[in-house]
Amino acid sequence: MDVTPLGVGNAALHRLPLLRDNGGAICVGEFEHVLPFQPKRFFLVFDVKAAQVRGAHAHRRCEQFLVCVKGSVLCRVDDGRAQVDVPLTEPNVGLYVPAGIWGQQSMHSPDAVLLVFASHAFDEADYIRSYPQFQRWIDAPHESTPR
Repeated sequence: MDVTPLGVGNAALHRLPLLRDNGGAICVGEFEHVLPFQPKRFFLVFDVKAAQVRGAHAHRRCEQFLVCVKGSVLCRVDDGRAQVDVPLTEPNVGLYVPAGIWGQQSMHSPDAVLLVFASHAFDEADYIRSYPQFQRWIDAPHESTPR
């Protein structure tokens, strides 16, 4: 597996194993060996209008791993100091978004299907949904989360 740091906290692109033969292609991901955390839940995002922005929040504890299994999505990761836009266009490339990183998705192709693995069960208290609040949170003393 090939991992490319993005220069935004510990956010990184992961190229997952891809096997091709005459029967097609398969992308393999063993949770304990490929993903940077053990997922507790997953969700799919689809039927999003191209102009719609999704995400636009950070997590205090939850880590996420995003894979666009069909179509394309533009993802932004932001640690309050640096930000990078990452196009997800291949089903064997995943974006690791650690806790403490602001993330948002936009420019969904009409057929886009985004698969998201999360390290924690849903907890509304874990979300930071306002960018100014996120900026205050990253500068405030709190129990540190690796970024």
